[in-house]
Amino acid sequence: MYKYETHLHSAPVSRCAQATVEESLLFYKNLGYDGVFLTNHFLGGNINVDKSKTYEQKLAFHFSDFEKALEIGKEIGIKVFFGTEMFYKGADFLVYGLDKPWFLAHPELMEMDIREKLSLMRESGALVIHAHPFRESWYIDHIHLFPRDVDGVETLNASRREAENAMAELYAKHYGLLPFAGSDNHVAGNQRMIAGLCCDEPLETVQDFIEKVKAGQMEIFKFINETHT
Repeated sequence: MYKYETHLHSAPVSRCAQATVEESLLFYKNLGYDGVFLTNHFLGGNINVDKSKTYEQKLAFHFSDFEKALEIGKEIGIKVFFGTEMFYKGADFLVYGLDKPWFLAHPELMEMDIREKLSLMRESGALVIHAHPFRESWYIDHIHLFPRDVDGVETLNASRREAENAMAELYAKHYGLLPFAGSDNHVAGNQRMIAGLCCDEPLETVQDFIEKVKAGQMEIFKFINETHT
């Protein structure tokens, strides 16, 4: 089986990340992964960017870790795919299938409400997954759900509590949303629980990934990282 990390953050782009793309890629390479999706926080989320910069400058920073990861991935032999994580009042959305030219062509994203954003991205071919939909934290005053605005739900987030994942699984089942899994890794090899998606054939493009997810051809997996410290 070919294994993929679908939810990964890196420093310095994601403010909350404690590991660089190089540390993360080496970790997943040593685990025998075929590839990773780098899903750093988008503009307006927990991104470590100067707010005084222009949209184009902020976007360049957002993509900087991904572009670095592409080069490192080629050197060590692990595939790197682009994704991003959108934020709205404590709700996060993993977005796959859009690229830098697309985002450069759509600066109006920053003025749209969340449903408009999700609609535009999906109409443009993106796969949108509601990450850890039942996450609880001090900064989240209540849970927001968008069952008609996403393709799927992260039913297994390796960084969240079992009860939150169980609720997400019920939510996906009753609304007919695609099940999805990822580690939400911010710390490379210090991540204790690992989760992701695997398939029988290697992925070549993000579009290939999207088609396989929608066709139910990706399998959820999880395991304990024995090297965790």
